[in-house]
Amino acid sequence: MGEVTSGAAAGARRADRDPGLQPERTRLAWRRTTLASTVVAVLAGKAGLAGGASGGVLASGVVCCAGWAGVLMVAHRRIRGLAGAGTPARLTPRYAAGVVVCVLATVVGGVGIVLL
Repeated sequence: MGEVTSGAAAGARRADRDPGLQPERTRLAWRRTTLASTVVAVLAGKAGLAGGASGGVLASGVVCCAGWAGVLMVAHRRIRGLAGAGTPARLTPRYAAGVVVCVLATVVGGVGIVLL
């Protein structure tokens, strides 16, 4: 049968874990998210400039750039929080929802530029 461990043994095992690895992976994930968002915004801008600037393209460009700026702001805040000493603060639901909305705005704006 499996070994039963006490609460103290489980706590000792958690204390052995290197706390520096998870914040580093999370910081790198935020960097990848900002890079992907930047690529979407740049490619959408390039497509918008090549196709001509109608009202729909300009509106989609504004939405795309606003979403990109929002992703950048939230990611920069999280990266700064992860760089500090000690245990980083958790991502609040408000910021998580904000970054989802910003990523969707970037994608929808980019798609709007390409399709219009």
